[in-house]
Amino acid sequence: MSGAEPSAAGRTVERALSLLALVCERGQASLVEAARALDLSPSTTLRLLRTLETQEYVRRDESGGYRPGAKTIRVGAQALGHERVVAAGRAELDRIALETGESAYLSVLGHASTALYVAIAEGSQMVRYVSWVGLTIPVEGTAAGRALTGGVPAGGFAAVRGDLDAHAVEIAVPVLGADDSIEAALSVVIPVNRVRESTEGDVGALLVGAAQRITEQLRALEPARVGGASE
Repeated sequence: MSGAEPSAAGRTVERALSLLALVCERGQASLVEAARALDLSPSTTLRLLRTLETQEYVRRDESGGYRPGAKTIRVGAQALGHERVVAAGRAELDRIALETGESAYLSVLGHASTALYVAIAEGSQMVRYVSWVGLTIPVEGTAAGRALTGGVPAGGFAAVRGDLDAHAVEIAVPVLGADDSIEAALSVVIPVNRVRESTEGDVGALLVGAAQRITEQLRALEPARVGGASE
């Protein structure tokens, strides 16, 4: 084969990837919008979307539009696992898990008012929460969501019971980037039967200190962004 012209299979893959990229960039797209944007017939677009949906790369929402699916989110989370915020937070996640015995998480804002888990240090307790990397939770009503959307006062933490599990307490703090914007949420999830009167305050203070150290590392990596200009 000369390779000068893409094969039919190659064109199908190219169209499917373009369609997936469109859905991810927009967060949600209808069949008509996708077909028009990519200059494809509605029948071709529907066939490709159904294939992507079967493989869990996209999903249909209540309105009939298409959103990024579970597999796309997992792949994206794995890629994010190599990003600087995860690298900067790895040692602190391990430290929190070691000191508390509970699982510690980093999450970032995802699509459609969700928080996406991108890293974990699993706790040592026999009964503990395990890896949720690649999974999303609603921003509204969750401690991590509050931390990601500015719902936590400076130097403070959010603690919410029953947001992720009816029998758990989630404690979260924001992690600031080099430009002082919220980059991620650092959180611990604890079974409610292990929460004592002082637990939330002690764990919250531990998270605040850890988040500050992660922020310092991010600032060291990107000093030119602080203040919005380079020296």
